[in-house]
Amino acid sequence: MNTIRCKIEKVSPFNDAVFQVILKPETAFDFKAGQYLCIVMNEKDKRPFSIASAPDAEHIELHIGAAVSENYPMQVVQRLQQCLQKDGSIEIEIPGGDAHFRSDSQRPRLLIAGGTGFSYIKSIVEQQIALDQAIETQLYWGCRTQEAMYYEDIARQWHDAHPWLHFVPVIEEASQDWQGKEANLLEQIQADFTRLTGFDIYIAGRFDMVGAAREVFRSMGVEEDHLYGDAFAFIK
Repeated sequence: MNTIRCKIEKVSPFNDAVFQVILKPETAFDFKAGQYLCIVMNEKDKRPFSIASAPDAEHIELHIGAAVSENYPMQVVQRLQQCLQKDGSIEIEIPGGDAHFRSDSQRPRLLIAGGTGFSYIKSIVEQQIALDQAIETQLYWGCRTQEAMYYEDIARQWHDAHPWLHFVPVIEEASQDWQGKEANLLEQIQADFTRLTGFDIYIAGRFDMVGAAREVFRSMGVEEDHLYGDAFAFIK
């Protein structure tokens, strides 16, 4: 991984639990859609976050789930806010991760995001749009409430603008006027699919959700060589 200094352009909340971070790198670099970077807190403390922007974008976008009770990510948000008030820059290490977008594959794609796992999926979708690939793609995004689905508008815009992309929003606690599915994310996928053979599957979210998903998908015939998620490097 390369160490690069970035100008901090923005640190602002999407809602009461998720922050949007915009960085402008001082040095050009290459990465693949679906990879992550590490925020350098100090020499021995480097914290990974999925890159939400596609390659070749002028800025790097991050989505950091940082409720006050979650010290680990909130410490990063606070560090970014402090650096923004001082010299306005932060060091990152980039790129990391092998669960990147396989753009040369012609298999239909199933993209699955839990919460801020949407950042990983966003990079992949934006790259697919940039490459003008009309490969059948289904995007499932699961959150507890609609308020937690911080980028619902952009996902619905993709759905409307690209006939090959089908967005399925899933929340666990729906209001009366909710336009989507009300269910647990994995249970909804089980309801919608009999088998998961033939897909390239990309998944991101909390490690316990991703681990549970793999077990469910194994019972549905998933081809694990085509199941991609950075969490799998850390859970066995």
